Amino acid sequence: MDTFVQQLINGLTIGFIYALIALGYTMVYGILRLINFAHGDIYMVGAFSGYFLAYQLGLASEPSLLGLGAVLIGAMIMAAIVGMTIERFAYRPLRKYARMTTLIAAIGVSLFIEYLFVARFGNAPRSFPQLLKLPGWLPQALQPDQNGNYRLFGRATISIVQMLIIFVSILLMLILQWIIYRTKLGTAMRAVSFNLNSAKLMGINTDMIIAFTFALGSSLAAAGGVLTAQYNPTIYPLMGIITGLKAFVAAVLGGIGNIPGAVLGGLLIGMAETFVVGYGQNIGIPSTYRDAVAFSILILVLLFRPAGLLGSTVQEKV
Repeated sequence: MDTFVQQLINGLTIGFIYALIALGYTMVYGILRLINFAHGDIYMVGAFSGYFLAYQLGLASEPSLLGLGAVLIGAMIMAAIVGMTIERFAYRPLRKYARMTTLIAAIGVSLFIEYLFVARFGNAPRSFPQLLKLPGWLPQALQPDQNGNYRLFGRATISIVQMLIIFVSILLMLILQWIIYRTKLGTAMRAVSFNLNSAKLMGINTDMIIAFTFALGSSLAAAGGVLTAQYNPTIYPLMGIITGLKAFVAAVLGGIGNIPGAVLGGLLIGMAETFVVGYGQNIGIPSTYRDAVAFSILILVLLFRPAGLLGSTVQEKV
């Protein structure tokens, strides 16, 4: 039971990261019917933005909860700007053409970002500084042990970084939900996702709404990049390829275009991976196959429920 709880905690930690990235995929698809394959690289851009911000602000040598918050918000803003730039100069001019044209452009943008960072920073991994440090005034009962862990259910442990990932992810998802369902921008986003041309006729500035959607999705991916770097402090320019593809699988699993579905898909993919690592040997599946699990799930979903778990099939007229 201790092993099960431990793997569940680990799976939720990874799953929330996938969910943050998957939300960007699903929002852009919901509005433009575009699979933004460059989105995984925005996750990498967020991690690198946090890395350079930490050193430029002098926070790498003086970790604190406030400093981590500043780096997280700064990386989200920088990634949002990159996301809007990509939409403005790479996708918007191609919107009038066939969807395949925009899809090919997305793959090209992804490769451009990856190898621009390789050329500029090299492909060698960099160590992300540990920025999380709890305030000293907290009661002793709320302080983690010397390894930064809390005990749960006997021998299972949860680290302070895992708690941070889960808490911040839930907070960002609640903010996203509030933006979409409680603000005028969110109402406009839902109108554009329902029918782009009708939204134009109603006086909605669709270009601005689409740019805002890219900014919102990119900021969430950047948050995932910084949080991942606190959990696994190694970043490199190609780190977004596999993680981005897994997040895309999560979006498809939950029902691409469906926001709760993206969260559900991310959590399921994360838990599937960790349970393969924890229990795969018992059924003859090596732990090295963890990356194959996501893509096996994708094949099964496409075979038996192409619309995803929470998605709905929409028939389009030809």
